[in-house]
Amino acid sequence: MTSPIHLHQRNIGLLSLGLKRQVHPSVVSKTKRILDIFGAIVGLALTGIIAVPVAIAMQFDDPGSIFYSQVRCGFNERPFKIWKFRSMVANAEQKKHLVENKAKGHIFKNENDPRITRVGRFLRRTSLDEFPQFWNVLKGDMSLVGTRPPTIAEVAMYEAHHFERLKVKPGITGEWQVKGRSEVLDFEDIVRMDLNYQKQWSFMYDIQLIFRTIAVVLARKGAC
Repeated sequence: MTSPIHLHQRNIGLLSLGLKRQVHPSVVSKTKRILDIFGAIVGLALTGIIAVPVAIAMQFDDPGSIFYSQVRCGFNERPFKIWKFRSMVANAEQKKHLVENKAKGHIFKNENDPRITRVGRFLRRTSLDEFPQFWNVLKGDMSLVGTRPPTIAEVAMYEAHHFERLKVKPGITGEWQVKGRSEVLDFEDIVRMDLNYQKQWSFMYDIQLIFRTIAVVLARKGAC
């Protein structure tokens, strides 16, 4: 006869198993994590190389910090600090209300944003501003490939179906990068692409998106 203690332990085990099954496979994939670590190490090495000329160029263009950080929402709405090379003037957040939002929905975009510096526009066009995010990948807050990392303010305005996109780790790149980058101006389009990524995900699909991202960046398609 099974004791109450054994029944309780079995129920806890079944509950834990059920919770694990609810987690998207990309979040617990060991091969994806190995790819992230390897890619992050290579990416950070490149970041260290380009950081010096970027810092020098910034001091001539718009003196200030070389890096920009912002709190974003990651997997399961977990907040984390994202890092980028600064592409806007030092007091950009205070001037945001002066810029017209050309996007639709819970995102903010304006390809002619006057807050973007000359160096910043080059960094964005070549996606070099994203390189410090390899540190986020190494820490495990992000992945090389995933969904677009939203801001806290964006998530505060989410409707129920929008939270589905937070069931995987955010990525440096993803479907939104290879299918338009800054030309995607409708938030619902980004949501559809993020959910499609979750449905199609596999290790080889990540590899495919990485190579497609490299091709898009080199061609400078859809960049600000």
